[in-house]
Amino acid sequence: MDIDAELMLRFKQGDVSSFEKLMRKYKEQVVNIIYRFIGDRDEAEDLAIEVFLKVYKSAKAYRAEAKFSTYLYRITVNLCINELKRRKRHKSVSLNNPVASKELSSPVSILEQREREALVKKMIDTLPPTQRIPLILQVYEGLSYKEISKVLGCSVKGVERRLYRAKTALRKKLEPYLRSQK
Repeated sequence: MDIDAELMLRFKQGDVSSFEKLMRKYKEQVVNIIYRFIGDRDEAEDLAIEVFLKVYKSAKAYRAEAKFSTYLYRITVNLCINELKRRKRHKSVSLNNPVASKELSSPVSILEQREREALVKKMIDTLPPTQRIPLILQVYEGLSYKEISKVLGCSVKGVERRLYRAKTALRKKLEPYLRSQK
């Protein structure tokens, strides 16, 4: 059993400090996953609070059948899917969409990097959730196919198919932009 699952089991028994340790350890990862789906840092932080609230409320039912991170990512992904569905119904548009820049050599290269990041994010956002979710979990969170399969509740082969479709679709969507760069 992993140490995080042990912390969750201790919390289940009433040790609140164990829950606080889990929150400190995973807060930034949860915020980052949500941010990659939602595109608004402030809202991602608010939704991360909801994720930990769900973990807190479900502690009595928690069973350490898998890694704690898999359990947490599952809750996070479900919340993101629900938020995307809610947004689709309400057609809201975020005006807060900062793009993180990396240290580059010149202002022009910084702008080019931001444009590329924004374009890739825009294209990822057009993918259906069944493709977008595994792509985000693999590329941005570094999860293995096996870990993604546990989070999504599907087979490793299913994850492979979803990622293949996602990458193929992204390549096709980005092809016109890549050709114009040559």
